[in-house]
Amino acid sequence: MKRYTIAAAALTAAASTATAGGLDRSYTAIDALFETGNYAEVSLGFTSPDVTGSDLGFPGLFAPNAISNVADSYFTAGAALKIDFNEKLSMALIYDQPYGADTLYGGNPGTTLLGGTKAEVDSHGLTALVRLQVADRWSVYGGPRFVNAEGEITLSGRAYGLASGSNFRFASTTGTGYVVGGAYEVPEIALRASLTYHSPVDLSMSTTESIGGGPAVATTTSTKTPESWELAVQSGINQNTLVFGSVRYAKWDSFTLTPPTFGTNLASLDDVTTWELGVARRFSDKFSGSIAVSYEDTSGDDLVSPLGPTNGQTGITVGGKYAINDQLDLSGGVRYTMLGNGIPQTANTARGSFRDNNAISVGMKLGYSF
Repeated sequence: MKRYTIAAAALTAAASTATAGGLDRSYTAIDALFETGNYAEVSLGFTSPDVTGSDLGFPGLFAPNAISNVADSYFTAGAALKIDFNEKLSMALIYDQPYGADTLYGGNPGTTLLGGTKAEVDSHGLTALVRLQVADRWSVYGGPRFVNAEGEITLSGRAYGLASGSNFRFASTTGTGYVVGGAYEVPEIALRASLTYHSPVDLSMSTTESIGGGPAVATTTSTKTPESWELAVQSGINQNTLVFGSVRYAKWDSFTLTPPTFGTNLASLDDVTTWELGVARRFSDKFSGSIAVSYEDTSGDDLVSPLGPTNGQTGITVGGKYAINDQLDLSGGVRYTMLGNGIPQTANTARGSFRDNNAISVGMKLGYSF
């Protein structure tokens, strides 16, 4: 069953998530920690979203305008190294790009509600976990998590009134949090249930604010990433088949990004719950495949930030894994995501509508046991 335990985790992670709730991109998976023996992996994903809609216009001034694709394509990279010290103690170093945004509205700011509005967010994460086998089937794990983030936001268009043309640059900064969790395993049937908590990470970001196109002012913006919980379960149902599922909750409504001079939160987001259910099957000694369905729900109504104008999603991921030899595995996957409808708003007033959008993601992962 060891081969399947690896395959299911790798294939669902291989195709990176499309514009997920909040700013999530990687979900900071910890699957490498459960690999048998010493292990290393590298992964690369690519997502191409199609997020189009229309603004509502302004009666007596200008008609509604079509909004072409506001979401840019992006790559995500990941890597992990897991080392066994002895039968009870192991550790893993995990690199990911946990959060991101690439949003840009076309159109003339003078004749559209959101033309020129944009958001760019980049991040890097490094998690160091130590795992201790405390009983025959029970283990606990935990360690520090470091997150580096930077970004730029521009508010533009008639929906922002006098604030149109405001620009905010957030310099690269690093904060520290932690990860803790526990797992129950029955290796004979490839059963594993794990519960993992990611703490918030506090960030103090040097900020350059330009309000309404005015002079730049240097300030500092304090924020923190959302805390999250994830329950993941997998089990073999026969020698060649494994089922797996998970539920993850991220508390995005506590996330704020409020430059002190501007004094208004730039990122009003809802909490997100993500469900996944899948099955993996071995077709030969070298090849296995998996299919998974995911559903993401957000609390609150359909009003969303213009910087992320979708609300929830449903996705399907199909993947495969090939054992090149006893040490080297190559896995890959394709994910199609149907993005939920959203209504971008400013000042709690609807400014547009985004419907029937989607994204396609592809990913590959190379794993090496040593």
